Amino acid sequence: MRGGTWRYPKKFCAYLWLLGVSVCLNLSCQPSGNRLNPKAPKEAYNTTVMEVRNERFLSTVHVPVSIALGDVERQINAQLNGLIYEDNSLDDNNHDNFMTKVWKRGTIIVNAEDSLFHFTVPLRIWVKAGVSVLGFTQYKETEFEIDLRFKTKFDLERDWSVNTQTQADGYGWVRRPTVSFVGINIPITNFVSRMIDKNMGTVTKAIDQQVHRNIDLRTPVLKAWNTLREPYLISEKYRTYLQVVPKRVLITPLRFEGRVIRATVGIEGYALTATGAKPTVQPAVSLPDLTVVSQVKDDFQIGLLSEASYQETARLATEEFVGKSFTFSDNRYNITITSMEMYGQNDNLIIKAGLKGTISGDIYLSGRPYYDAKDQTISLKELKYDLDTKNILQQSASWLLKGTFARTLEKQLTIPIGSQLADMQKLLQERLKNNQLAKGVVINGRIDEIRPDQVYLTPTALLAVVNARGRIDVKVDGLQ
Repeated sequence: MRGGTWRYPKKFCAYLWLLGVSVCLNLSCQPSGNRLNPKAPKEAYNTTVMEVRNERFLSTVHVPVSIALGDVERQINAQLNGLIYEDNSLDDNNHDNFMTKVWKRGTIIVNAEDSLFHFTVPLRIWVKAGVSVLGFTQYKETEFEIDLRFKTKFDLERDWSVNTQTQADGYGWVRRPTVSFVGINIPITNFVSRMIDKNMGTVTKAIDQQVHRNIDLRTPVLKAWNTLREPYLISEKYRTYLQVVPKRVLITPLRFEGRVIRATVGIEGYALTATGAKPTVQPAVSLPDLTVVSQVKDDFQIGLLSEASYQETARLATEEFVGKSFTFSDNRYNITITSMEMYGQNDNLIIKAGLKGTISGDIYLSGRPYYDAKDQTISLKELKYDLDTKNILQQSASWLLKGTFARTLEKQLTIPIGSQLADMQKLLQERLKNNQLAKGVVINGRIDEIRPDQVYLTPTALLAVVNARGRIDVKVDGLQ
């Protein structure tokens, strides 16, 4: 220092100059606020809309079957006509010298009692028999009318064939047999009675064979099976079809109530809904085995689906939250929501929220959607900041992590779907009420309970599934 003047070393002056430049540069480059730009969570999905719609629920369609004995009579009389039995040889049956032909004479009468069918069969019978007189055999013919009575037990086999076990139950004469000998008609009732008794086993066996061969259950049941498999429109508005994929057929033993035969058929299968064009179903060409059970369950369930696209969900969230401001730490900090976007990541819904205020930019939150049965909404639980967003906030805006912002979003971000589900339930109930599927086949059902399942995230939308449980009866009157 000379003459009161400081003299700085050149190196020290250069250092001060660099420090000043650095401060100026830092000040000029510092933004007016903290700008957030976390990494976006990856979009990913575990399921598709089609997979959710094809979610299947094992159900039983309850089919009480009532068949009037008059219909049984009509079917049997249609199947058994004309010549029903013949023995054209005198030498068979240990050279019995006996030939016969048996025709149905009139209407077969059917009654039922004690799990057995009782048949009265009006017959016309022609007989040719060899009679030995003084070492000579003479052959005589006669024709007579008789009502034979049988009792039969019916069994349905697993392959849908009908087996019967028929036993003779006596007979009554309408026109007794006689033979002409030297111009005189001689009664031979006792002789013919013995021959009838002797051959009755053969006749009952022939009846069982005719029933097994001619009564075809497969054709009408296969027709009903394919009718049931046809998609059933339950909502034109939502283009929604109810589809049953039958897998197994159950039946209880026949029981008799007056002049009515009753049984319960259960069709086990999967029920599902399909939206869009009517599903194409190829007709079945065979039936599954028939299973005889003591009782058929009557439970039925189907998944009702409500759909909310991500665009629609974001629109509802935008109306609710965009423009809304939040303050923190005694009004020291504030943010305002500027935008809302949504998409899925496996089982979680990702919310992208644009912010301005003390901090600006985007943040990401992740929560699990679920169906709130009480409010009938899709709601969120466990909503929290995505990991990368959380790391950035810890460095620049920890006050936001400590605040109630995420909890407020979780509580208020709901998607109402109650009206859509109510419409579906109402339409389904209407379609299940006294609806005639075919002649003599009427469907009746009721929905007893709506039980929430879960919310699925798909590439295009959130799908809320609730299970509708109840009972479906398909009443079959008569044999068509």
